[in-house]
Amino acid sequence: MMREQIEYETEITTAMLGDRQIRVENLTPILTPEECVERKREIENVLFEVFVKYAAKSSR
Repeated sequence: MMREQIEYETEITTAMLGDRQIRVENLTPILTPEECVERKREIENVLFEVFVKYAAKSSR
């Protein structure tokens, strides 16, 4: 059950690229414990699918 609007925590840093200063903004979703578990499960499932796909190719 995902909320309609997810809030984000913002982390802003600056980085130098040559002589240019670049602003880097990192947004991290603020999730409930239940949403965090669901998101983790989704990521694990996708990573497993990728693993199976490439493991099958390397065993040929």
